[in-house]
Amino acid sequence: MLLFILSTISLLSLSNSVSASASCSSHACQLLDPCSSSDDCAAGLYCGVCPADGHSQPSCIRALAYNPASFVKGLPFNRYTWLVTHNSFSIVDEPSFTGVQRVTFYNQEDSVTNQLRNGVRGLMLDMYDFEDDIWLCHSFQGQCYNFTAFEPAINTLKEVEAFLSENPSEIVTIIIEDYVHAPKGLTKLFTNAGLLKYWYPVSEMPTNGKDWPSVTDMVAKNRRLLVFTSIASKEADEGIAYQWRYMVENEPGDPGIAPGSCSNRKESQALNSRYASLFLQNYFPTIPVQNEACKEHSVGLAELVGDCYKAAGNLMPNFLAVNFYMRSDGGGVFDVQDKINGLNLCGCNTITACQLGAPMGVCKNPEPSNRTPAVIGGSYSGYVQLSGCTSQIHLPSQLVNKMLYSLLILLLLL
Repeated sequence: MLLFILSTISLLSLSNSVSASASCSSHACQLLDPCSSSDDCAAGLYCGVCPADGHSQPSCIRALAYNPASFVKGLPFNRYTWLVTHNSFSIVDEPSFTGVQRVTFYNQEDSVTNQLRNGVRGLMLDMYDFEDDIWLCHSFQGQCYNFTAFEPAINTLKEVEAFLSENPSEIVTIIIEDYVHAPKGLTKLFTNAGLLKYWYPVSEMPTNGKDWPSVTDMVAKNRRLLVFTSIASKEADEGIAYQWRYMVENEPGDPGIAPGSCSNRKESQALNSRYASLFLQNYFPTIPVQNEACKEHSVGLAELVGDCYKAAGNLMPNFLAVNFYMRSDGGGVFDVQDKINGLNLCGCNTITACQLGAPMGVCKNPEPSNRTPAVIGGSYSGYVQLSGCTSQIHLPSQLVNKMLYSLLILLLLL
């Protein structure tokens, strides 16, 4: 029965290619120019299409986030908005480390290394005790199963260590949904991954809504890794910051994308409480649908940011968490992040219009909307590694995800 269902899911996932003729080539195509492959598009872009938003022809789509501290320097860490991947480890086509066919949901489609190269600066990781180790896993009621497990957590943390080592001016935040009960389990994990040398000490994290140190200061002291856990006791036991003592957060899943509202997660203080100086805004559906993400990021995200800004008492989010972060019909989450940082940091409608040393609201002319902004120090050329060709039209994957969800419930009840 299980093989039959998995075979059916595989058939439902078959897709038909759409031909496209590019009017430019050799990495010369700009944002929204038609393309036939990612080789046609300029740096920081890839060739994709968004049928969910009514598009049928591939065009160059943005795949790179800019480091806002490269444009407006020296401000407190909590003044900036950083891109976060929800369930960063839950990667389509990730090989099984248990020898069992994985049956679960997926939230991203390129490696954590590539996410970081493309400007992601926050990783949301679900950690569990599993097979006498700590694993990254999807599961139910605090238990990891061999058919929902991804890999030992140290593998991903070593990717983070390599990135921080290679990029000495970058800061990364890890937010752990924590199901680890092994004594000092997380301490041993981060020690073995070689990450303690970057650790921001919890004893110096600001409370009561006070500003964080400047990004410049954090880099100079090599305190470039922020780690938060969902278990309060680990702050005293292991020196790992309890997430909701330092940040507020809106509802994840479907409640977090409902138009016109933005309520706080039950574990979090009210968004407008000024209880903490960091604000995490979730923007992803309860059931991730790969082919719908392009529409989610192109229609609705900017409006929800506005709703949450009002709900938080005119506070912009510091972390913007999404699924399938590269999917859009143009600029997507990257444009939204640039607009948030531009408005918040220099009073301009995008971060690329900010001018060094200029008064608030004095902006330079940004690049035309169909051009890729020039890469400035601290940004990356980016790397595209999508799980499938985005210049294809897929049959509705909502059905596939609903079938997976039903199958998971069935298996857990057996």
